[in-house]
Amino acid sequence: MPVKVIMTWDIAADRDQEYFEFVIGEFVPGVQRLGLQPAEAWATLYGAYPQIQVGLLASDAEHAREILASSEWGMLQDRLFGYVKNYSYKIVPVRTGFQF
Repeated sequence: MPVKVIMTWDIAADRDQEYFEFVIGEFVPGVQRLGLQPAEAWATLYGAYPQIQVGLLASDAEHAREILASSEWGMLQDRLFGYVKNYSYKIVPVRTGFQF
């Protein structure tokens, strides 16, 4: 059953430009190389919610967990941590509509 890896975070203060360059230039191509398909990205404009939410698709939960346990993912995630704070993720079954 297809799953979605839902990740949320806030962009670290004064890192906006570097963050966006990293996400477009390295993070998105990196997750695609690992076998995850970017499906959506949301930005919170108002309220006490994470600033960014990203959804990545995987063929099933086992495949998603294998990718998230890989050393390649670890390196990519460590780079992301240089630009964000309050990071969290979960793996959920894919359904239509907005998922949080």
